[in-house]
Amino acid sequence: MKGKRIQYYFDYAANCEMCGATTDDHLVLGQRLNQSQGLMPKRKNGITTTVMKCVHCGLVYANPQPIPYDIQDHYGIPPENYWKPEYFEYDRNYFSGEIERFKKITEFRPGMTALDVGAGLGKCMKSLENAGFDVYGFEASESFHQMAIEKMNAKAEKLKLAMIENVDYEPNFFDFITFGAVLEHLYHPGQYIELAMKWLKPGGLMHIEVPSSDYLIHRFINFYFKLMGTNYVTNISPMHEPFHLFEFTLTSFIEHSKKNHEYEISFHEYYVCSAEPFPRFTHPLLKKIMKMTDTGMQLAVWLKKL
Repeated sequence: MKGKRIQYYFDYAANCEMCGATTDDHLVLGQRLNQSQGLMPKRKNGITTTVMKCVHCGLVYANPQPIPYDIQDHYGIPPENYWKPEYFEYDRNYFSGEIERFKKITEFRPGMTALDVGAGLGKCMKSLENAGFDVYGFEASESFHQMAIEKMNAKAEKLKLAMIENVDYEPNFFDFITFGAVLEHLYHPGQYIELAMKWLKPGGLMHIEVPSSDYLIHRFINFYFKLMGTNYVTNISPMHEPFHLFEFTLTSFIEHSKKNHEYEISFHEYYVCSAEPFPRFTHPLLKKIMKMTDTGMQLAVWLKKL
């Protein structure tokens, strides 16, 4: 592809990233293209990777996984090619539900410290600041980092350009850490939860929002692919820039907490989100089923440091 570095792949580790169990007996769910698959993936050319599922904690992952030549191949998308003017519009209610949930779980005091992992354009940081937090953040994308400061007035001294692998904060410094739509992009999610837990104060809260491996729509589409005589699956979407590498279950976090004994799960919920690609007239019923059966698209967990 013109102007684009080529990705390469590596074999997955011998142990599950969340529960630590050996991957020898993990289930093979099927194959996934490194692009949008649509409903006829057999008609498309591309590279496929195997999608697997841990039988112990339900973690779904790509094996092998894509690694970019440079991190900016994941996230360094030129703004003129990707962002629209409305992306920079700020709604004061942004992240308000999560802030209210924080206040329900623990007592809020003005000046509490908060960290936004993968701050993007800085909208979450802005909402946390408006709510009375002393806010910090870091972002891996050079273009997002720049636009957060220029367009969203994020404080440069509070927003670092860094990946979680090479950023550092004082131990026991933050009252609140949020991973919003971030953990599924990281190669070692369990390790990075443990790392961030070191920055969190005892009794502090960590909010994590990730794709759910129990998503109802994935089950329907995977069944459709089987009827079509293929071994494709729609899990781990997107499998193109910026890559998703994992899907999680609540059990993934329960088993990880048992392994590390650093936190307990204070609260969890599922967000229904999309019912695409099904016809619009079916969406109300599908969303009702997802809500009743905890098979929505996203899983949000709240972890309390012990």
